[in-house]
Amino acid sequence: MSKVAFVFPGQGSQAVGMGKDLYEKFPEARAVFDAVDDALGEKLSTRCFEGPDEALKLTANTQPAILTVSLAAHAVFAKRGPAPAFVAGHSLGEYSALVAAGAMDLGDAARAVRARGTFMQEAVPAGVGAMAAVLGLVPEQVKAACQAAAEGQVVAPANYNSPEQTVIAGDAAAVERAGAKCKEAGARRVMPLPVSAPFHCALMAPVQPRLAEVLGRIRVSAPSVPVVTNVEARPNADAARVVPLLLEQVSSPVRWIECVEALKAEGVTRIIELGPGKVLVGLVKRITKDIELFNVEDSASLDKALAALGVAP
Repeated sequence: MSKVAFVFPGQGSQAVGMGKDLYEKFPEARAVFDAVDDALGEKLSTRCFEGPDEALKLTANTQPAILTVSLAAHAVFAKRGPAPAFVAGHSLGEYSALVAAGAMDLGDAARAVRARGTFMQEAVPAGVGAMAAVLGLVPEQVKAACQAAAEGQVVAPANYNSPEQTVIAGDAAAVERAGAKCKEAGARRVMPLPVSAPFHCALMAPVQPRLAEVLGRIRVSAPSVPVVTNVEARPNADAARVVPLLLEQVSSPVRWIECVEALKAEGVTRIIELGPGKVLVGLVKRITKDIELFNVEDSASLDKALAALGVAP
């Protein structure tokens, strides 16, 4: 029997119009959008459907918006498709995974990621930090380049996305120096990322105590299926460990390669990305060829996934 895992995207997957098709066609998706609008006291649904793009790109909006679309896609697929044996998410996607696993209430998660996005934005003044994607080097080479380029500043791998793509983050000058060293080492490309803060590095440490207050007020239950966490890259089903891992996640790298390898080691043969875009499907493809991949972000991709899985829509 094949095991299925659900995975949920992080920041960078947003696009104006995301979730609108699901909202219009499925009452269970509409219920997710309405619940988040109520929890935040604003029409985040309108922001998802109509933008403008500049507003959707603000971290404090992006994070709850992606969470909402991901969980709308989850609500629709969960009613029709096979149940997962595991869930995982990339960065903020871990919150989507926790809601999908019943460990966290949807409204609580929306308020938490809104706060998380705000705190991340405020932790480092605009222009002080930076992130860049390094293509064509193995993670160890990127890590070595960061260590050589630091010169007393912060720069380190932030996302181990695939064997050939590592995102680095830190002080802007140090990220630039590390990018140059990566090119010297043979990197195919170093692309500065249009982000508002340097996520998943030591500069995010001030976020942790502020986020701890928010998460401390949330009721967390044991996940109904294990969540493969970004920090440890192994399954967790212990309610007491959920919040500490989410706090550590803020300033720790996302170990996505190892997360996928952990799912594979657990016998997962099918991964379904639930939420806007196909970023994670693309990354998983570069990590392993042994897992069948699907994505669900609208009614067309839902029908395609269900047909391939042999389920009547």
